[in-house]
Amino acid sequence: MLNHHFFGIIISLITFNIGLFIYKKTKLPILNPILISILLIVGILLNFEIPLESYDKGGRLISFFLGPATVVLAIPMYKQLPVLKKHIKAILIGISGGVITSISVVIALAKAFELDHTLKLSLIPKSITTPIGIAISESLGGISSIAVIAIIITGILGAIMAPFICKIFKIHHSVAKGIAIGTSSHAVGTSKALEMGETEGAMSSLSIALAGVITVFLAPLFVRIFSYFNL
Repeated sequence: MLNHHFFGIIISLITFNIGLFIYKKTKLPILNPILISILLIVGILLNFEIPLESYDKGGRLISFFLGPATVVLAIPMYKQLPVLKKHIKAILIGISGGVITSISVVIALAKAFELDHTLKLSLIPKSITTPIGIAISESLGGISSIAVIAIIITGILGAIMAPFICKIFKIHHSVAKGIAIGTSSHAVGTSKALEMGETEGAMSSLSIALAGVITVFLAPLFVRIFSYFNL
């Protein structure tokens, strides 16, 4: 059973549904289903001394479908075309600014704390959705597992802090809220945006796709620029 592909798949599905059940009952952003699933899987593998390779046979199969799943992000973009056309300049400037800030802050902090180059490349896609983040991290030469952890932590922090930040800086426009949350904290943050309002949720969903696309183009460029200046 341990050597079969279904082992990793079944364990992943069971632990994720446990995490989803806990999150729906508590509504606490910190109890994210993906985070709970990861912790449960690690606990099971360590407790029963199961080799990672046995789990990863099914895990690789799940990862394979992350690529096609990324295409689904085109749906919120299509559904929100009228809003996108109406606020096209503000949306593109806001999301591009968020992506540039995210990448620049990671590189700057990596330099300040003298982080390993590979670790820096793994953290760059921290603010975009997992499927695209994994692909970008691997293409840059980073470690995908670290990228996933960074993405989850960023999403959880975004979901927790978003309402307070909007209140502190007196951000009241629904489109602005949604764009900010979706660009900075992807799907996990979007769950909080949906609770804040329909427009916030829709714009946050739109931002997930656009931020991912923009990051695909800007991340390699910024890495080269900062490397040129030895940053």
